[in-house]
Amino acid sequence: MTAAIRTDRLTKDYGRGRGIFDLDLEVRGGEAFGFIGPNGAGKSTTIRLLMDLVRPTRGSAVVLGLDSQRDAVKAKRMTAYVPGELPEYPNHTGAQILDLFAHLRGGVDAARVSTLARRFDLDLGRRYREYSHGNKQKVWLIQAFMFDAQLYILDEPTSGLDPLMQQSFRALIDEARARGATIFLSSHVLPEVQEICDRIAVVHEGRLRQVGTLDELRLANVHHIDARVARDLDRGRLERLDNVAALQLSDHHVECNVTGSLESLMSALQPAGIISLESSEMSLEQLFLSEYGSGSPS
Repeated sequence: MTAAIRTDRLTKDYGRGRGIFDLDLEVRGGEAFGFIGPNGAGKSTTIRLLMDLVRPTRGSAVVLGLDSQRDAVKAKRMTAYVPGELPEYPNHTGAQILDLFAHLRGGVDAARVSTLARRFDLDLGRRYREYSHGNKQKVWLIQAFMFDAQLYILDEPTSGLDPLMQQSFRALIDEARARGATIFLSSHVLPEVQEICDRIAVVHEGRLRQVGTLDELRLANVHHIDARVARDLDRGRLERLDNVAALQLSDHHVECNVTGSLESLMSALQPAGIISLESSEMSLEQLFLSEYGSGSPS
C-alpha cells in the first residue's frame, strides 16, 4: 500500500537536544496512526515539518507522494490540519473564520459546515474571543472536516472537548476512514489512541523509540497492581512471569505492572495468601514514567 507519509532522517535541531532527530517513519495510506510521547519529545515539531511550517535542519519528508517543501501547496490542498496551539482570531465570528478557510480551499459546501456546527453544538455567530477553549477547538475541527481530505494531521484534536463531543469527533474519524482517508493523530489520551489507531509511534527526547500496535508495544490493557499477602512470596516465580514488569517486593507487599490477563499473577500470589489486591488501569503518563523514568505525555 502506498505510504501517505514517509520521512527520511528528518531532523529539526533547535540546539541543546531540543527538536526531532533522524526520524525515519512510514504511515500507510488509509491507516490511523498515533504519534505519542512525553512533553518536548518532538511531536509538534514533526507535525510542523510535515506541514512545511518550519524547515528541517536536514532530511526530508514526503506527504501524499509529494515533497513536503517543494510541493507544499499541492500537499496542503489534500491535507486537513488541526494545530496543537490554536490560532487566535479574536474579533471574527466562528462563521467568518470558517468562511476565510473555505475560500482558501477554493470553496466549501456551506451545508456541510452547518451540519458540522450542529454536530458539535457550536454557535457560529459568536466572536472567537467569547468561545471557551472547547468551543475554539470545535472551530478548528470543523475547519479540518468541512472538506474531504486525503490526510488528516491532528495535533491534540480533542483538547477541551467533553465526552459527548469526543464521540462526535470519533464519528468523523470513522467516516473519513470509511472513504479511505489517512489519520495522523498526536494525542495524550490513551483510550483515544487505543480506540482510533491501528499503529502508533513512540518518540522520546527527539528520537523515534518504537513503532507498532498497542499490543506489540505492551501499551494496551496495562494495570498497576498493589497487593498484600499473608506469607512469604516466591520471588523467582514472580520474576519469571512474562507479562509482569516494574516488580517491587517488600514485607509481604507486591507492586507491579501487568499487561493483559491477571491470571498468571493471581496464581503466583495465591500460595502466599492474598489479603488485599487493588488493580488500576495505567494512564499514558504512568506508562511513560515506567518506561523512561521521567516525562509526561502530551
